[in-house]
Amino acid sequence: MTAFPRTRPDQCPGILRPWPAHDGALARIRLVGGRITARALAGLSAVAREYGDGSLHLTARANLQLRALPSAGNGALRDDVVAAIERLGLLPSRSHDLVRNVMVSPQTGLAAGRADLRPLATALDRALRADEALADLSAKFLFVLDDGRGDLADVRADLGLVALGADEAHLRVGDGWGGVVRLAEAVPRLLTLAHAFRAARGGGPSAAWHVGELAAPLVPAEEPQPEALVRSGPLPYGAVAGGRHVPAPDGVLSPALVAELVAGLMAGLRAGPPGERELVVTPWRGVLIPEEAR
Repeated sequence: MTAFPRTRPDQCPGILRPWPAHDGALARIRLVGGRITARALAGLSAVAREYGDGSLHLTARANLQLRALPSAGNGALRDDVVAAIERLGLLPSRSHDLVRNVMVSPQTGLAAGRADLRPLATALDRALRADEALADLSAKFLFVLDDGRGDLADVRADLGLVALGADEAHLRVGDGWGGVVRLAEAVPRLLTLAHAFRAARGGGPSAAWHVGELAAPLVPAEEPQPEALVRSGPLPYGAVAGGRHVPAPDGVLSPALVAELVAGLMAGLRAGPPGERELVVTPWRGVLIPEEAR
């Protein structure tokens, strides 16, 4: 439960609902698992230079923000700014833009970890966007997918999982634990729990934002599997397993740093169309350059 009852809906920004900051509109670009193609990162940097303060700003949820953007008369971004972002594939759903909050272990599928959670994260995002009823989740509601290395153990999840192996995971439900599921069944189970939260959260300005705010547990508490209680620290900067973790000073990607990241990606990868090769924004104000395409 919250210490005080909610009195308003959340005001977390998105692309279609920017925040009116002192220097102009602030728009948040949600990246599932922090993944973004070289083409989209370079294009978004160009949008920031043309319309905003010139830089991209990283968040603790591995998303990107644009600052100092021009607003239309109703407080929304100007149509040309939205269109520029949408052309980059960074607004795949106008109805669900605010609820695409999916954090994933940044190194998943690149090195170590018990399972490659990239396909699961993609499937979760696709299923979430296809579910009309879940468009009204709080913009702060967070799915956290840990591939078993424990790097996201300290992130407070509303729903999520910790991989126990290549085929199984233990569900996270608020501060507690749900059952053990096969990874192939994880997406429908997570969406079922999201619907249960939506039914229990109440309505209007007092509706809960998070699972932990509900008056009663969403599911009966279960003891976690010992393998689910893994913990590791933040990813260090520099050479790491699977690539290189580049810091963003003060959480800011300048145009020069974006150019360096894209160049580093092209040098380090050997497969796939150059523009579609991916970098990974991390929750630790950095960007992971994978060492090769998988």
